[in-house]
Amino acid sequence: MSNPFDLSGKVALVTGGAQGIGAAISAKLATAGASVICADFAPMADESIAAMEAATKAGGSKYWYLKANLTEKGAPQAVIDEAVKLAGQVDILGNVAGTIRRAPFLEHSEEDFDFVMKINLYAPMYLSQAFCRHVVGRNGTGKIINICSMLSYQGGILVPGYTASKHGIAGITKLIANEMGSKGINCNGIAPGYIATANTAPIRADAVRNQAILDRIPAGRWGAPDDIAGAAVFLASSASDYVNGAIVNVDGGWQAR
Repeated sequence: MSNPFDLSGKVALVTGGAQGIGAAISAKLATAGASVICADFAPMADESIAAMEAATKAGGSKYWYLKANLTEKGAPQAVIDEAVKLAGQVDILGNVAGTIRRAPFLEHSEEDFDFVMKINLYAPMYLSQAFCRHVVGRNGTGKIINICSMLSYQGGILVPGYTASKHGIAGITKLIANEMGSKGINCNGIAPGYIATANTAPIRADAVRNQAILDRIPAGRWGAPDDIAGAAVFLASSASDYVNGAIVNVDGGWQAR
């Protein structure tokens, strides 16, 4: 009986793949057999390199690092073009790169709002567009995985740009699913709960807010990047071929509370 989670022969492009959730997803996809292009503005951390070397050995796959500044004009198309040059084709797109700027609503600057929107919404939009053109152009099939958020549903506080971008990426996920599903491309989202990454370090450092968050999570702990990676493998694999336009909450039960 074939393994529906086997990604052998597939090529994945993961933005933000050098660290955090992106690195965890990259390693898990590689372990499942996919060759992975880790695209990021930052260099790969030593632990990410070690994880990818172990993952590609286990999965019989390969990986590449691709430096990419997604705020630059034309960058999404250039990243897809370079990924195709490196690996021959791209079958899976993980739009994982993200950023956050915190300030009260009355003080949130136009510069911060625009920067967050460029990374969290505009880049996934245009990367997905370029990816879909590539897949349709070669009469292939593809999977897009967008990173949404609990703030795709809620307003949050102190993060106007982040909230707007994550509501937006949820909508774009459904739009792409509607238009591209008949062309062999599935688009789904993962909505992480509170995950221990660099983006959430200021919250975890606030003892009062940290405890309030833990008190609401049924699992009783912050999530780890690896908690997101399993869902990504599912959405990248043939096991999810009839899943389209969905947003999968990986939040320890936060949204159910």
